[in-house]
Formats: sequence, C-alpha cells, structure tokens
Amino acid sequence: MSVEVANESGVEVDERALVGLAGHVLAQMGIHPLAELSIVIVDEPAMTELHERWMGEPGPTDVLAFPMDELRPGSGAGRQDEDASADPALLGDVVLCPQVAAKQAAEAGHGTKDELELLCTHGILHLLGYDHAEPEEHAEMFGLQGELLESWRGVRPER
Repeated sequence: MSVEVANESGVEVDERALVGLAGHVLAQMGIHPLAELSIVIVDEPAMTELHERWMGEPGPTDVLAFPMDELRPGSGAGRQDEDASADPALLGDVVLCPQVAAKQAAEAGHGTKDELELLCTHGILHLLGYDHAEPEEHAEMFGLQGELLESWRGVRPER
C-alpha cells in the first residue's frame, strides 16, 4: 500500500501510526497492495473552508473523505479478490483535523491518537463506498469500523 501523509496542521501527529493503521485497514478490506491513499492533516481554518465548500456546512469538522473519480461504491475498483490481475487504484484523500479530534477525544474520555485512528478508519471506509445515512448503513459501517480498530489495536506496536 502506498500511504502518503501531509501534515499541514502545525500540530504534532503520529504520522507513522496513521500510515500503519491505513495499511492495516486497506489490507483487511482486501484492497490491492499497490493502491494509493493520501492522508492530509489540516488546522481548523483549513478544515472549516473545506467543510463549508464541499459539504455546505458551517465550521470545522473532524474528517472528510474525497474519493477519486474512478472509484465508485460497489465497483470493486482497487479490490484484490480472486482476480490477481485487478488494477490498483488511487483511492483518494482522507482529511483529518487534530484540533477537532482533540476536543472530541476529551469528550469521549480517550486520547487524541485514538480519536485520530478512529477518524482515519472512518474516512477510509467512506473512500471505499461505505456510508451511514440510513440506519442499516450506519450499523454496517460503524460495526466494521469497530472491528477494524479492534484488530489494529491488537496488532499495533505499543504506544
């Protein structure tokens, strides 16, 4: 997996852990090993601008996902099933805001690193076509998100 991280937030973030997590999630989801993903870490003003521009909602948010045009939900693009000749895909960008994540982590009673891992996983699932608008979708996506995080936390190096 090719996972690139661009930290434009001015906040120290464990980029190595995010790369490891992203690789784990993509591998667990059966995504082609040559697939590419970008994680962009931005500050609150930049996230506010993106959130307002692309979602039409005010203020900053915690995570946004921008899939590449060639990857459509259910298309199988980038998946490595029985067909070993499947082409790798440019999955897209996951944009995280550590300042918003820190506030949410404090409210949830866990660390910012754990919150960023949750948000990164959530964003990757959106890139892969998952959504949570309907109750059934919500249950599926959040269940899968929990399983992926649990499996990551069982294999990741000590903090």
